[in-house]
Amino acid sequence: MNWRTLIEPFTRPLFFAVSRATRGMTLGVRVVATDPEGRVMLVRHTYLAGWWLPGGGVDRGETTQDAAVRELREETGLVAAAAPRLISIHSNERFFRGDHVLVYGIDAWTSGERTSHGEIAEVGWFHPDALPEDAHRSTRARLGEIFGGVDATHDW
Repeated sequence: MNWRTLIEPFTRPLFFAVSRATRGMTLGVRVVATDPEGRVMLVRHTYLAGWWLPGGGVDRGETTQDAAVRELREETGLVAAAAPRLISIHSNERFFRGDHVLVYGIDAWTSGERTSHGEIAEVGWFHPDALPEDAHRSTRARLGEIFGGVDATHDW
């Protein structure tokens, strides 16, 4: 376990306090990028445990679609070749009051360079039926809804 993962539980309250003071609501995106074999791209952060869908916060003045494209490129190096399509919208209320997450799909992309340095420890392609053991609960839930026929929930 690296130092970022160890300090994250202590820095999270500060991040949330700043976010709450500067925003009435927080908005994030996650991206389901698929390859021709039907696999999905997942990322492992340097500061969180497990594998996640790529994504992050929407910046001021940025559309959610632009944020999805930006986060995918920053974290994975994949460059969207077509507009992302909205798959679902979720409330992350139990984790952080007023937080919402939009899930986008991107099926057409080209490979580029990751622009995020220090945030992502590893990227990988995984079949939705063969996720890593430590894939995050929300990652498993979203992929189950999209690929596994599981009933969708509005809660993250």
